[in-house]
Amino acid sequence: MEFNEFNFHPQVMSGITAAGFLTPTPIQARTIQPALEHKDLMGLAQTGTGKTAAFVLPILQRLIKGPRGDVRALIISPTRELAEQTHQTFRTLGRKTGLRCATVYGGVSIVPQIKKLRKGTDIVIACPGRLLDCINRRVINLSRIEVLVLDEADRMLDMGFLPDIKTVIKHIPSSRQTLLFSATMPGGIRKLANDILDTPVTVQIDHSMPAKTVSHALYSVEQHLKTGLLLKLLGNTDTESVLVFTRTKHRAKRVGEQLEKAGFRAASLQGNLSQNKRQEALKGFREGRYQVLVATDIAARGIDVSCISHVINFDIPDTTDAYTHRIGRTGRAAKTGDAFTFITREDEDMVHSIERVLGEKVERRTLEGFDYKKPAISNSKSTVRPPRGTRQGKRHDKKTMVWTNVVSLSHKGRRKNKPVLTAAS
Repeated sequence: MEFNEFNFHPQVMSGITAAGFLTPTPIQARTIQPALEHKDLMGLAQTGTGKTAAFVLPILQRLIKGPRGDVRALIISPTRELAEQTHQTFRTLGRKTGLRCATVYGGVSIVPQIKKLRKGTDIVIACPGRLLDCINRRVINLSRIEVLVLDEADRMLDMGFLPDIKTVIKHIPSSRQTLLFSATMPGGIRKLANDILDTPVTVQIDHSMPAKTVSHALYSVEQHLKTGLLLKLLGNTDTESVLVFTRTKHRAKRVGEQLEKAGFRAASLQGNLSQNKRQEALKGFREGRYQVLVATDIAARGIDVSCISHVINFDIPDTTDAYTHRIGRTGRAAKTGDAFTFITREDEDMVHSIERVLGEKVERRTLEGFDYKKPAISNSKSTVRPPRGTRQGKRHDKKTMVWTNVVSLSHKGRRKNKPVLTAAS
């Protein structure tokens, strides 16, 4: 089928044509029609299969007729990056509709967001925390909401947003249409769906399986050799854009810096960055100014770059669902991709779980010319540091000095630790 078979309003169809959309993806083909019929819906599909347009187009079709300036559609997203991506999709597909769209999320000043809300907007894409802030400040009115979308619902549960979501829903009319989209179906999503959806249409498109356009490989390596293996692998592999996942934001920053020092066009995307720097890193990656982007799971939500040729798991994810999300960043838009995962001896249980999801053993590879037996570098210089709570004196002696604690009485009789420098014999 083609998009013109849905009988979209000419102004909506104009945006579809301008975006170059011809044939809907499987998730779009099976969800757009029931959404156009105002039915509640639960759509389950892999990351990168077109879920955003699956709810954007029915919302534009519904809102194009009716009052303007009131918030009639609300999309709740787990991260600001995903909120911005959704916002861009609304702007692209709704360019001829005249509908106004606003984003609401933390990490930036709330003042411009409040000004935009007060000017009037038809569609709001929001992260739960900042949305609740706006509700409490009474700068947003959700009493006229017709459509509620929970996007990447499984990620929102992982990030602990469920209480916030339930609070937000209390401010929305019960007569609304609710659309829930997710890449995986943990038990919490099933319960949430039962609580907020009214006799929903459920569409599942291989939601628990990573994309079939992706090939997988494992590299067994000691923890201290991961950075060296990554550098060697990038140098020996024909890549376009590469997305590297780490478990922590500190490691993402460190690995990004090490890649830069090695001459790669690299950036990191992690929670300690300001919103402007996060957007700059993401924009640079999309535009090709950065070849490698190092990110954590949470920061990576909303990375929609069709030319990512490789996903490299510097650290194996904690769950098979997280693996599905990560791998879904490559092999998008009918392209093929590669997924490399670095594993240590402690990761074998998770490897077996991933293989059960894939339904096959994952190939284990070694990189020719890389020294897998190189020992960890130990710091031979032992620095003797003073205990916590002590103050180091200004005297410096060529002799080796040792810090000792002695108990003394202050002039008021209180006990305290007092450092004393003595020469080592």
